[in-house]
Amino acid sequence: MKERIPLEDGDYYLTPEGYKVFTEKYHLKRGYCCESGCRHCPYGYNRKTNGHR
Repeated sequence: MKERIPLEDGDYYLTPEGYKVFTEKYHLKRGYCCESGCRHCPYGYNRKTNGHR
């Protein structure tokens, strides 16, 4: 099982629709790409090409 990273201020924000969106700060703290096409992915994953930059 992957380690659970505790959430801190600046790790996410809520959209007007109520969705939680993780920031680049959180992704870097987590330390790996989940390959889900996250909006703020610092690892450059692209769902359309199924690959990284």
